[in-house]
Parts: sequence; structure tokens; C-alpha cells
Amino acid sequence: MQQDTLLTASQQLTANEPSDAETVIIDTGCANLNSVRFAFERLDAKVLVTDDKAKIKAAKRVVLPGVGTAGAAMASLHEKGLVELIQGLTQPVLGVCLGMQMLAAISKERGGKGQDCECLGIIPTDICELDTQLLKAESLPLPHMGWNQLKLTTNSQGANSPNVHPLFAGIEDGSYVYFVHSYRAPLSEFTLAECSYGEGFSAAIGKGNFMGVQFHPEKSAAVGAQILRNFLQMDELQMNKALVNEALQSSSADGQAGAKKADQ
Repeated sequence: MQQDTLLTASQQLTANEPSDAETVIIDTGCANLNSVRFAFERLDAKVLVTDDKAKIKAAKRVVLPGVGTAGAAMASLHEKGLVELIQGLTQPVLGVCLGMQMLAAISKERGGKGQDCECLGIIPTDICELDTQLLKAESLPLPHMGWNQLKLTTNSQGANSPNVHPLFAGIEDGSYVYFVHSYRAPLSEFTLAECSYGEGFSAAIGKGNFMGVQFHPEKSAAVGAQILRNFLQMDELQMNKALVNEALQSSSADGQAGAKKADQ
């Protein structure tokens, strides 16, 4: 038997990786690594799939993919010793599908266990199952699978337009993207785009240099390609500006709230 037939899927992925790649896809061991990688390569991006800590930390931008259950995905990150590393990244980080959910505080997807799954805790929101009663009332199946529309929010965090996050630059409100999920992040101050399926939920969330999309951009045709292209144009300087703007907005909101309280 030839030696190359003995390579694992992960080893086959990394065998021909470019040495000058600026974008790293974290090897979480999940099944959609190839599809995410190929989506970036179709945009002529040089990407590296790896779980090497030094390469992840040195990357210009990082992608956290994921399919399956939150418990299994987080167990893989713990096993690889990547949890604290990811939490400390300062470059742009994009979570995709389950990767987005892992950016949250906890997930109610217990996977047969008796307690909620503790996630990365980067974006302070919780992941819960889509409301089955609302879905039943509207005769909607679970999981939410297929094309659905985005509604872009006014949570800008340093966008070129005051109403659009840089990840959604050039994306029209109401654009269709492809979803496959049963759990979701609720609408909150961290919502970058929302969607409706029995209830409103976050189609994308973000905080500082971390952002995540519940849908699959790699399966979302031209709209998904534009979103990935936008991500490829982000760098740490832009994210630092976003953090400053976020802090200024928060300070202004606190000041207004304090002034209002003082007037009462």
C-alpha cells in the first residue's frame, strides 16, 4: 500500500498548503473543512488549514468552522489546547455555523449530557434551540434548512456605512443565504444581521474583532462569496478601529443614560 493512502483527512488537507497563507482555517476536526477552504480558494485566497498554535496566532485572519454538536466541537478545541488561544486572538476571526455558536457563552445543545455546553465566552449571548412551538404553529420543520433572507442591523462597529458591518459591505438587505441549523443565537445588541424562521434570530453576531455567521457562506452563491471577500479584506488595524468605535459608542450611550437619569 502506498504511503499517501495512509494519510488522514487532516494530513491530506495540509499536505499541499501554501506557506505564505494569510488566512488560517482552524482544524477543528469537523466535516466541512474542505468546503470552507475551497470557497476561499475560489476567491484566489491562500489559506492554511491547521491546528498549529503558532500558525494560528501569526495569521492575518482566522476562520473557526464547525458542524455537528457544540459539545463535540468544544471537546475537540479543549483536546487540541486551542480554547485560550482563540479567546486571546486580536486579528479578525470569523465563526461559521457551529463556529459562530462556539463564540457564545453557553449552548443549550446538551447532546445527551445533563448540563449546558460551556462555549468560548467571547460574545455574551446564549445558544438555544429554535422555538419548536412556534415552528409547529407555522408548520415549519426542524432543522431550519434552505435559503432564507437576511435583515441587516444598525450595529456597525466601524463599517464604511453607519448601518452596515464591514462583513456585509455590498450586501443588499433581504439577500438570501443558505442555513442548516436547529439552534440559534437570540436577537441582541451583538446582532449584525437577523433572519426569521418561526421567530427572529441572529443570522450573524459580532463583538470587536470576532464575528460569526449562522448560515453557510460557502453554500450561499454570490452573496456568500461577497461576505467571504469582505472578510479577506479585513485586517487587525480595521478591527482595532472597530474596537475604538465600539468603546466610544458604549461611552456615549452610558453618558446619555446618565444624563437622562440626572434630569429625572
